[in-house]
Amino acid sequence: MQKILVIEDDRAIHKALKYLFESEGFATDFAADGAAGLTAFRKLSPSLVILDLKLPEMPGGDVCREIRKTSPGVPILVLSAASDEIDKVLLLETGADDYITKPFSPRELLARVRTSLRRSQRGVNIEQYSFADVVVDFPKMEVKRAGKLVEITPHELKVLKHFSEHPEIVVSRDQLLNEVWGYECYPSTRTVDNHILKLRQKLEPDPEHPIHFRTVHGAGYKFVP
Repeated sequence: MQKILVIEDDRAIHKALKYLFESEGFATDFAADGAAGLTAFRKLSPSLVILDLKLPEMPGGDVCREIRKTSPGVPILVLSAASDEIDKVLLLETGADDYITKPFSPRELLARVRTSLRRSQRGVNIEQYSFADVVVDFPKMEVKRAGKLVEITPHELKVLKHFSEHPEIVVSRDQLLNEVWGYECYPSTRTVDNHILKLRQKLEPDPEHPIHFRTVHGAGYKFVP
């Protein structure tokens, strides 16, 4: 049974999430402040953490960073009040994988939890990857083609990483939206097409006749190294 640790000081949310997760087969534990949350995390080794940003004793961002230092693979989903100013880049820099605003839909929260758990269970962690004359260093966020640096956006790099983890497999637009843009509330499939177009322009020998980032009509895309 997968275990979810909820670090949140609102007891009403504790009650609601306990019912939601346990009815879906998850074990659920709770902590009401940041320090207690870190202690519970070290003791319980949960599969996923749901973390409120505004906590007594220790801010949620600091809790997130501490968890990331020791457990880089555990998904962290941040809860935030709708009135909070959320800087998505800053949120990701603290180590969070996703966020959802309060009040939230239980169905959406459950979907995001399942998506985060699937990502963490893939067990694939590619740091460097190469194909043709392209070399990618994911931790450094650097892409070189024929030895020259290529300017690439964070989301283009995320799409490239997803492809590198799933070579020769047809990936639908919806899958890419879910895996790459999941924390941004699912933009349109046109967003995927635009990013594939940019990758072709930057990394294909002939962008008009792609050999690496191939369209599979009616299904999605396939990456052929």
